[in-house]
Amino acid sequence: MSVYTIADLHLSFGTNKPMDVFRGWADYTDRIRSSWQRLVTQEDTVVIAGDISWAMKLSEIYADFSFIHDLNGKKIILKGNHDYWWTTRAKMEQYIAQNGFDSISILHNNYYVADGIAICGSRGWFYDAETDADMLILNREAGRLRMSIEPAVRDGYDPIVFLHYPPIYNGMECEEIMSILREYNIKKCFYGHIHGGNAAKRAFTGQKDGIEFRLVACDYIGFCPASVK
Repeated sequence: MSVYTIADLHLSFGTNKPMDVFRGWADYTDRIRSSWQRLVTQEDTVVIAGDISWAMKLSEIYADFSFIHDLNGKKIILKGNHDYWWTTRAKMEQYIAQNGFDSISILHNNYYVADGIAICGSRGWFYDAETDADMLILNREAGRLRMSIEPAVRDGYDPIVFLHYPPIYNGMECEEIMSILREYNIKKCFYGHIHGGNAAKRAFTGQKDGIEFRLVACDYIGFCPASVK
């Protein structure tokens, strides 16, 4: 059993917003499927760190969830900035159960254990949030991250954190998120959201404050899930 991660699938089987128009994204769903099925077994777990689908509401997600469900392994998904279909955890879990998507689980104010790893996380928010509205969202996301990590630590695990937004970007830190990572002595943090060569150059990867940060947006990692351990 192994744990992998990938972010920013941007699926659009149920909507008309293909990513193929962007440089480097040609045949991206076939490339995701091919690399995923070659690497991931049914006993493995893959954390998908946001921007899963271009669907605007839950009723439009069926085709994209079908694609994910048919891939090998268990999938744990968290919200990204483009996941407008995301609703309450109860409604999403009901939808998953009703449609037989039992390989998909929701990471939202909770945590999961796979291969001895506590999988924790939240969407996160802008590292440079300044407006009152942005700070309200950021503080809420920080609270959700704490709600995910705290019970895992209480249960004796060393959590690994998955975010959608980068906690460090262009030399700046999102202090509200970083303080939680430091407080709980997090050793690894994976995130997505950043696309394109120039933007990726400003994304932080490597060690800081004892934490290993890694960008796992699917185009950055070659449309192939990355190993967590």
